[in-house]
Amino acid sequence: MKKEAQKTGEIDDYLQNHYIHRSNWLRAAVLGANDGILSTASLAIGVAAASDFREPIVLATLAGLVAGALSMAAGEYVSVSSQTDVENADIERERIELEEMPELEMQYLADIYEKRGLKKETALLVAKEFTENDALAAHVRDELGINEINQANPIQAAFASGAAFTIGGLLPFLVTLFLPLEYLEYSIYGFAIIFLIILGALAAKAGGSKIGIAVLRITFWGTVAMGITALVGHLFNVNVV
Repeated sequence: MKKEAQKTGEIDDYLQNHYIHRSNWLRAAVLGANDGILSTASLAIGVAAASDFREPIVLATLAGLVAGALSMAAGEYVSVSSQTDVENADIERERIELEEMPELEMQYLADIYEKRGLKKETALLVAKEFTENDALAAHVRDELGINEINQANPIQAAFASGAAFTIGGLLPFLVTLFLPLEYLEYSIYGFAIIFLIILGALAAKAGGSKIGIAVLRITFWGTVAMGITALVGHLFNVNVV
């Protein structure tokens, strides 16, 4: 019993060295934070480029922050829920097929293992053992490609996106509150780039990927988005009061 517990602990420690189990919440959090920084900063830059007053900049940025956070959370929940519905429908369909044609489904499972490199006899033996243990779980995992790591979680995704957007959006919003108005659009841009660099580095660190590539990618597209928004503000040159 102790050996089995020790072996289970070693497996858990091994899995902790990999990052794929973080992919769902990390994707939603990075998307939310990135969108929060870019959306609010771009909005603030656009208004600042067309206004000589702080109030409209602050109000527009705050409105964008609140609306964006709610929209991000709701959109993520709806989209991931749709994915969950598709997964559940496929699982139910698989359950019916296993009841109606178990032998054919077992052979199909064996074909999957054979295509992955097992010999025909070995693949059939593995398929039989998995079927005897839990046929539905085997088909959900190996035929449908659904497992605990990539299975959709609407609540988790919505919370991660909404919270991350709020945190990301608060950063440029604070810049609009406290930095001098004269060069505010440039200040917002500069600080937004710094925030994006930090976000890219943290995301890469959490995901175990290369920091340089992540930082370069996120800052490049952030610069493009904010630059276009500032250009629009200058072109319209509207004095917002």
